Amino acid sequence: MFTSNRRNAPKNVTSFFLILNFVHMKILVLGSGGREHALVWKLAQSAHTETIFAAPGNPGMKKVMTQSGPVITIPLDLSDFESIGKAVLGHGINLLVVGPEEPLVKGLRDYFESVPALRAVTIVGPGKEGARLEGSKDFAKRFMERHDIPTAAYRTFNADEYEAACLFLNTLKPPYVLKADGLAAGKGVLIPLTLQQATQDLKELMGGKFGKAGEKVVIEEYLTGIEVSVFVLTDGRNYKILPEAKDYKRIGEHDTGPNTGGMGAVSPVVFADAPFMKKVEERIILPTIRGLAAEGIDYRGFIFFGLMNCQGDPFVIEYNVRMGDPETEAVMLRLGGDLAMACLSLGTQSLDSVPLSAGNMAAVTVVCVSGGYPDTYKKGHPISGLENVTGVTAFHMGTTDQSGLVTAGGRVLALSALGTDPEEARRIVYSQIHRVSFNGIYYRNDIGLDLIEYGKG
Repeated sequence: MFTSNRRNAPKNVTSFFLILNFVHMKILVLGSGGREHALVWKLAQSAHTETIFAAPGNPGMKKVMTQSGPVITIPLDLSDFESIGKAVLGHGINLLVVGPEEPLVKGLRDYFESVPALRAVTIVGPGKEGARLEGSKDFAKRFMERHDIPTAAYRTFNADEYEAACLFLNTLKPPYVLKADGLAAGKGVLIPLTLQQATQDLKELMGGKFGKAGEKVVIEEYLTGIEVSVFVLTDGRNYKILPEAKDYKRIGEHDTGPNTGGMGAVSPVVFADAPFMKKVEERIILPTIRGLAAEGIDYRGFIFFGLMNCQGDPFVIEYNVRMGDPETEAVMLRLGGDLAMACLSLGTQSLDSVPLSAGNMAAVTVVCVSGGYPDTYKKGHPISGLENVTGVTAFHMGTTDQSGLVTAGGRVLALSALGTDPEEARRIVYSQIHRVSFNGIYYRNDIGLDLIEYGKG
């Protein structure tokens, strides 16, 4: 579903498109995972994309072709804003796409805006204030409270308020939801099943388990339902709702075992039909966009809405200020239109006039991980068989070149395919995934099955 907010449309839309007729973009994508590989893959399809640089990038990105040749990877530390700025100026970059959240939370956009020579660069990603939607769980909950956005009941406690937090836990029913306030590498959310475990987990959170991220802890009511990820691209005035997706967090089939960064994704999501998405737009997306503007936050970039479908009503579980992973690897396959043009339009707030579409195809992504993930695993295992895979796009998540392609992370590859429906897309992926091999390879065999069964009633 694609929707635009046409309020306060700028008068410079025509000039934006006139300029685009003559501009060939040089794009820098920050990041090295599957999300960034999928973004690079989609951005390269634009007729206006001349060259793409990726920092630090990965071996898969190097095989993506642009008008000027393959994507160029450059070694940059994403926390070194000065070096990023120098690379942007040195390579003549006019569009900067920020993949991961940490540079945004630490103020990369703010740095660029403070340097006169960098102010003309269009950045996909919010400034430090907008990035607090992801960087602080407490800020996000308070923001939703201020703007009447449906979310779970909660309270926030400082690290020295352990006893008060335990008293609050006693007022809730299990399971319990504990969230470290700050960024914790995707590991800061705990869902203990018993009060005893919740109090123990709380003590560890407040005791520094995740460092400064746990200086505040948000305790939430547990919501029962089915999760869905909804993505929006906004220029601060206008927005586009991108294809939704459902990801699979647990390591084991039938959603068992510990949480991971994501074991697969499916798009579209059968229950995210027009009536449900109308509720999402009216109750969540519009109030979020308007709330940011009302608070003076000039937000330009992606917003990830992690939602729970509670008997037909959407509730916000979390905001992210970037695209999800591995959802992006499914969403980008379905996304029609010129993503590079849409991103460049953020600079002139003319996103409303850039056509995007979802089409009628479905996408399924299955993640191949290292043996032992999400706990201890080894790196450096040779990867073979990718050249034999057909009908599937392989996005690299954790790979590197060492006289050949080898594993370099827990999540290694995201294999994605399009089909006329999720069932066909699933069939294509699983017909090819066995061709890929590395020592200890593991993947779930049930990605998408629950939604297919849900759709059949």
